[in-house]
Amino acid sequence: MEIVNDINIQNKIYSIRGLQVMLDLDLAKLYEVETKNLNKAVARNIKRFPDKFRFQLAEDEYQNLRFQFGTSSLVAQKETSQHGGRRYLPYVFTEQGVSMLSAVLRSDVAIDMSIKIMENFVNMRKFINQNSLVFQKFEYIVNPEKLNISLF
Repeated sequence: MEIVNDINIQNKIYSIRGLQVMLDLDLAKLYEVETKNLNKAVARNIKRFPDKFRFQLAEDEYQNLRFQFGTSSLVAQKETSQHGGRRYLPYVFTEQGVSMLSAVLRSDVAIDMSIKIMENFVNMRKFINQNSLVFQKFEYIVNPEKLNISLF
């Protein structure tokens, strides 16, 4: 079993559609449940998960993640072989969706893990806010055409 620490959790938080999200597969591993059982629990409590808390990736978003990960386990996630595997695009959960999962998955592991995940979302948000000027300067270095300054 994988040792879960802040770095492991932070590495499972992605930016999609301008939101910080986590994949259902990663959450299921952290909560020590099967992905299909996590999604079944959500389906039974779907009113708790509006689209702003949980949404399904589009094919291009999924392919972008596959490209970022190369040959990681995410590549095998959507396999459609006879030997099992995922037959639909992954769902992702926003910070609010992760919080809501703790109400749906009532195990001690799920509760403890939700707390750790929420702390990591907060810490990442603080880091981004504290370093936004640095990120902005970096963006101008990478894309100088975005710097709208006339020299004459």
